[in-house]
Amino acid sequence: MLPHPALHASHGGIWIADGDGCRAVGRGEAIRIAADTPVILLGASIAGQRLGYAELSGLDLLELFAFVYPARFAVPTPKGLAAALGLTPPASDDAVAPFLREAAAAMLATLDGDWPEREGAWTAAQTLFRLRWPWAPQVTACLSKPQGGERWLFSRLPEWEEGAPRPAPRTVTLADDAVADRLARLTGTAAETREGQRRFAATAAQAFAPRRMRDTPNLVLAEAGTGIGKTLGYLAPASLWTEAADGAVWVSTFTKALQRQLGHETARLYPDPAERRARVVTRKGRENYLCLLNLEDALQGGFQGRAAILAQLVARWAAYSADGDMVGGDLPGWLPTLFRRNGSTALTDRRGECIYAGCPHYRKCFIERAARASANANIVIANHALVMVNAARGRETATRPTRYVFDEGHHLFEAADSMFAAALTGAEAIEIRRWVTGPEGTARGRRRGLAARLSDVASYDEEGGRAITQAVEAARALPSDGWLARLQEGAPFGPVEALLGAVRGLVYARAAKDDDAGYALETELAEPDAALVDAAGPAGAALDALVRPLVALGRRLEAVLAEAPDWMDGPARARIEGAIASLGWRAETVGAWLALIARIGGPADPDFVDWLAVDRAEGREWDVGLHRHWLDPSRPFAETVLKQAHGAVITSATLRAGGDWDVADARSGAVHLEGSAIHFAAQSPFDYASRAEVLIVTDVKRGDLPGLANAYARLILAAEGGTLGLFTAIRRLRGVHARIADRLAREGLPLAAQHVDPIDTGTLVDIFRDDPRASLLGTDALRDGVDVPGRSLRLVVMEGVPWPKPSVLHAARRMAGGGSAYDDRIVRARLAQAFGRLIRRADDSGAFVLLSAAMPSRLLSAFPDGTPIRRITLDEAIERVRALPSVAPIRQKAGA
Repeated sequence: MLPHPALHASHGGIWIADGDGCRAVGRGEAIRIAADTPVILLGASIAGQRLGYAELSGLDLLELFAFVYPARFAVPTPKGLAAALGLTPPASDDAVAPFLREAAAAMLATLDGDWPEREGAWTAAQTLFRLRWPWAPQVTACLSKPQGGERWLFSRLPEWEEGAPRPAPRTVTLADDAVADRLARLTGTAAETREGQRRFAATAAQAFAPRRMRDTPNLVLAEAGTGIGKTLGYLAPASLWTEAADGAVWVSTFTKALQRQLGHETARLYPDPAERRARVVTRKGRENYLCLLNLEDALQGGFQGRAAILAQLVARWAAYSADGDMVGGDLPGWLPTLFRRNGSTALTDRRGECIYAGCPHYRKCFIERAARASANANIVIANHALVMVNAARGRETATRPTRYVFDEGHHLFEAADSMFAAALTGAEAIEIRRWVTGPEGTARGRRRGLAARLSDVASYDEEGGRAITQAVEAARALPSDGWLARLQEGAPFGPVEALLGAVRGLVYARAAKDDDAGYALETELAEPDAALVDAAGPAGAALDALVRPLVALGRRLEAVLAEAPDWMDGPARARIEGAIASLGWRAETVGAWLALIARIGGPADPDFVDWLAVDRAEGREWDVGLHRHWLDPSRPFAETVLKQAHGAVITSATLRAGGDWDVADARSGAVHLEGSAIHFAAQSPFDYASRAEVLIVTDVKRGDLPGLANAYARLILAAEGGTLGLFTAIRRLRGVHARIADRLAREGLPLAAQHVDPIDTGTLVDIFRDDPRASLLGTDALRDGVDVPGRSLRLVVMEGVPWPKPSVLHAARRMAGGGSAYDDRIVRARLAQAFGRLIRRADDSGAFVLLSAAMPSRLLSAFPDGTPIRRITLDEAIERVRALPSVAPIRQKAGA
């Protein structure tokens, strides 16, 4: 057994286990022991939060698990770790600390032999020993040096190969009986025939018919209620079309959870794992993938302290990862959170600084591998943002898809809103400055400016070199380090900082006063004051001086490609092509800023909504700037994506947002196409009348935080856990959690919370799903992105009617969209999505509780037809929840 004690801290108490047994201790004693002696922990950040000791550190079992089993996942709870290790889970809180010692011993024993992830472990352990990783002495004592050495990360990763361009898809027509047969094969012969799913598949197949008109795709808008089986419904015609036409279908989602779910569903199409890897590829934005050059920099001294340990563990993972996806892939979501903010984001390409073929790891790059794999795949699982980025400014023009399926289609409007917006803010401007100039002053790191990235071009092409010099000089007029502090002190430096200072002053003068500094302040860009008008001219001139050389440089690079000098080999050509794409993106961004500045003192553009904002969080300002959004973002979405496609299916359970098809047409972009969309609707097959009910609690006062917390606590206790609590404000979520966590823990009911627990949202959902007595509190991300079928979710509680937050943008769209009717559509869609978390399969049951007496009757149509709806008191609601059929088995098991 290990000589180290184990520490377990929960809301229910604190325990220490060592060679003499296990004992309960107070917070002070636990902190003293942890400070004096290395202790075994399960999630130091969570344990430290429970102890109120943020600097808690020790022998974290999750770090050891990440070392021993890279690219494997374990739910970061005692039960989850036991399942991953094949151990018996602890039966109670006081049994957890001894179990932690047992789990540590089991993992260390694994190191004494051969296991699938052994290669690279010895080399990594030696480095971790030098970095003083707490586990390093135990790990190195157990590991023996491999005979003949071992391959490490960069020698182990495979290289991708360039293939011949894929021909354009053939023109084919899908037969109705073939679609039906494919659906039957996917669902299985033993599955119950679902008429709604069959009709859905037949309708979705029309999107794969030959296109009839230029710039007008075959567009299917399908509202399919929960339980219809829409995933297999659209995969049936999509898979048939890919095989017959030899083309790719891009299935686009909004949440990473659905991307993972789709990956699992495609196993029905391609049961053989090797074939599935070739035929199905998951794609995300560049910022999700590990950058091997950034990792190499971190491993060679770019990271220090705890961040350097994280880099070593990520390197262990990268050697075994299926795709290098750090966000929602096979990297455990809890791993970066163990190191707080020490480096995980610096391991991805979040600034668009990729040097493409100039990178020594280009042939092994995870991003490039995914791009090439998707070119020859049948099904590409992407997300709305990536689809729009690729369509608007992507490099993969030769392999752009002609057929799309947009699942979670009700989110297309907001995804387009984000994609096609412009924001001239300090944070955005300083990033472009850094991209152009590279490190300045004493700054260190791998970041390189234009001159360094294109030095060979500058030496070959005099005009291109001159454009680089001019761009670097012009970029120095953008905000630099310390810009926000200078604005707050009233001492901006340079024309763009002066403009932002004028923006900040006008916002504070005109914005509605708000005592809570955690919220952003904003005001319309209308009737600007003299200070803002005077600052606009010099700022516009400075930005114009930047955009001109960027455009000129892009043209010179295109000319260099056409000239094809002797020094330009394949990698150099790819690097220059990448630079052209990056320059086009930045020039487009600065051009949008110029259009926004021209609006100051000028006429308003009816297509756009412009405003000024000071962004604040956690009691401090973090950004200042001007913002421009399309009044109707579905218009640029239709232009850049839909009109270029031959067919598309847009589907969701709430596509019409509680309205008619005019709403779906407007929010999907169908109104901007010449032809008419095909409409399909099918209600959920679930028996909501007997499996669910809506309880509107009438006696919890609005604004009464203690009363709200009491209601949540009593409802969770009545349901024996299994509760998803949804909030419209982070501040209230935190206030409720602080009041009820200890109370629930004393009853053996764990409570996790988004924006409270130092762990990513996906892992919080995994923890919730894994324990039927656990509950989870969260905000919008949980309202739309949680799929927890079965006993783990039997009660959904919303704090109130989810009205849209008042803002300049919302006010403009509200006016254009019908006033209060626009608000009602948003609320209905949010209520429907929240209610949809409750019943995920036919045998689910539970209750949906809304803690608001002010719920208008006109919004009740958000819930499925036949669902019982009752307006009752909190006491009555608690009795009904306690009597739920899904609660009784949990109570009986707990009693046993």
